[in-house]
Amino acid sequence: MSANKVAKKDDKKAKKPVKKLNYDLGGGLLKYSRSQQYKRKALWRFAGKKRPVVKVPKKPITAVKKVNGAKNGGERVVSLLKPKSNYPTKPRVASRPGRQLFKNHKRNTRKSLKPGRVVILLAGRQKGKRVVLLKVLKSGLLLVTGPYSLNQCPLRRISQRYVIATSTSIDISKVKVPAHINDAYFKRADKKEKNRGEGDVFAVKKERYVPSEQKKADQAAVDKAVRTALSTHKDKKILFKYIRSYFALSSGQCPHRLRF
Repeated sequence: MSANKVAKKDDKKAKKPVKKLNYDLGGGLLKYSRSQQYKRKALWRFAGKKRPVVKVPKKPITAVKKVNGAKNGGERVVSLLKPKSNYPTKPRVASRPGRQLFKNHKRNTRKSLKPGRVVILLAGRQKGKRVVLLKVLKSGLLLVTGPYSLNQCPLRRISQRYVIATSTSIDISKVKVPAHINDAYFKRADKKEKNRGEGDVFAVKKERYVPSEQKKADQAAVDKAVRTALSTHKDKKILFKYIRSYFALSSGQCPHRLRF
């Protein structure tokens, strides 16, 4: 890298951000009018003054060169703007900054969804169950658990759109969620299909998902810690029954009028 390029980069870093002289108040209405800006910028100093016009000489596009030979005309007009020697068959793809990727977007979570809050699931296989919120993952999804020993809801992720935050919360400050339980933890491995023999061409086999021993151990460890936190609550007897029960609406009940 040349010294000029390094100096230009240092100049850009040293420059301070320019403050705006006018502000948009909304609806296309500016804070200062045109006449106010005329006074603020002191444009009256330049009124009636004419700046000298600097004429820039035009660069020649062609040049006349002498050509040797009796039958070559003696001279020839040559273009100074020479074309490229080769052209690409297709345009190059411009590199895009990684900050615009969806995975790098900022995730916003509702204020009511804090770790330890009891939430109600509204979608999925476990809908209607009351579960405990453990933490918010990097992808913005919520990590919840039943615990499994109470209502058969395992460690799983769910979007905040499909939960209702209740007013019930427990102290899970002593519950330590393993660091390896993240978004990649819930990704299932792709299994390659085996070559079927002649007898298995028309056979349809459904493979059932079976959790690994690591996931079983993690579930048992988290369940034990959550149940210990539940047992320290002052209303532990009612709280155990509350988590075991399902949420459902009866006739005449409106969800927007209920207090959870």
